[in-house]
Amino acid sequence: MAKRERVVRMSVEQPLWRALTGYRLLTMIYAVLLAVFGKDHLGRQPFERPWVAFAYLAFLAVWTLATLPKVRSAASCTKRFLGADLVVALTGIMLTPIADVHSQTFDGPTLPSIWTAGAVLAFAIKGGWRWAAFASTFVAAANIIQRGEPSRDTFHNVLLVWVASIAIGYVVEVARASERTLARALEIEAATRERERLARDIHDSVLQVLAMVQRRGTAIGGEAAELGRLAGEQEVALRTLVSSGLVPPTRVSEDAAEGAVVRTVEVDEESPGEEAPCDLRTLLAPHAGSRTSFAEPGAPVLLPAPAARELAAAVSAALDNVRVHAGEGAQAWILVEDEPGEVIVTVRDDGPGIPEGRLAQAEGEGRMGVALSIRGRLRDIGGTAEVISVPGQGTEVELKVPKAQVSRGKAGSAR
Repeated sequence: MAKRERVVRMSVEQPLWRALTGYRLLTMIYAVLLAVFGKDHLGRQPFERPWVAFAYLAFLAVWTLATLPKVRSAASCTKRFLGADLVVALTGIMLTPIADVHSQTFDGPTLPSIWTAGAVLAFAIKGGWRWAAFASTFVAAANIIQRGEPSRDTFHNVLLVWVASIAIGYVVEVARASERTLARALEIEAATRERERLARDIHDSVLQVLAMVQRRGTAIGGEAAELGRLAGEQEVALRTLVSSGLVPPTRVSEDAAEGAVVRTVEVDEESPGEEAPCDLRTLLAPHAGSRTSFAEPGAPVLLPAPAARELAAAVSAALDNVRVHAGEGAQAWILVEDEPGEVIVTVRDDGPGIPEGRLAQAEGEGRMGVALSIRGRLRDIGGTAEVISVPGQGTEVELKVPKAQVSRGKAGSAR
């Protein structure tokens, strides 16, 4: 029986929800004990209307115990619950001067005491620092109104809750961004291992068979030699594809909005009406063969999909010219360079070259292969094509596409 790999997903915020659950329980007990055993500044019972205080604290205890499942995860902690929880905290703050008329004269704890911070922390863990700022602002306003003439200690406590909740919310956002980055890295690692496994299997089977067919066909000669040549071309093409580890069209993204600057190159599924940037290497790799060498950068060469297709078509046209004019035995080389401001693709062959003036003569005779298939395509995407040929020394076609001009070139061709 095949073994199944068990994947364990880590959550950086789940421990925070567990801590919040414990915090709410402990602070609820603390608020009740403070009301039962606490004394005012003269050593008397702190409440002139104890029934108001104990009615609220009884409701607070029931509310805290009943809502424990709500603060176990982000999914269960809904916006409606957060709003109701904040209302419970604000109500306790505003009931404090009714239960204790001296609370506005002497600094003392409110009815919910430090339990209020738990309601604000729930906002911070659920929605980040913006949600925390929203909730702590309401708590600050309620404390200032409850005090009437707030003292320095009141402002100190309000500022402490406000800053702490925002800081915790910001840390939560950074942790979530880091968790997504880690998850993406694990996915890429798993995909890389799978590609390596497939590459080993292909190398141990298909590539070895193709190499053997090439050797035996060449040794036998005749029609078998042609079969061996075709097998050799397929071996080179397949080996190039396997060794490069190319992936489907990719995109580059950089995100600094949540505190963690993350730059990734990842597979992007095309959405309706929108084409993702395309890796030029995936379009040019199939041209590699026994008589065509392909050299590429190690990183994706990204261009808008229409521009990449036009550039690949121009390269194909240049290779067609090599086969037609340089002969079946000519060797060709494709070189891809990804410069900061442009992409350069060079197609070179070792054929007899083009006599001087021959291209202009062919264009005058109506044969527009180079003019339309190569230069015309590059012009439409804002690029240039230059043909350099010396008789007896082969031909070199240099195709350049400035990255900043690709979109402008497409727009100009549309007009």
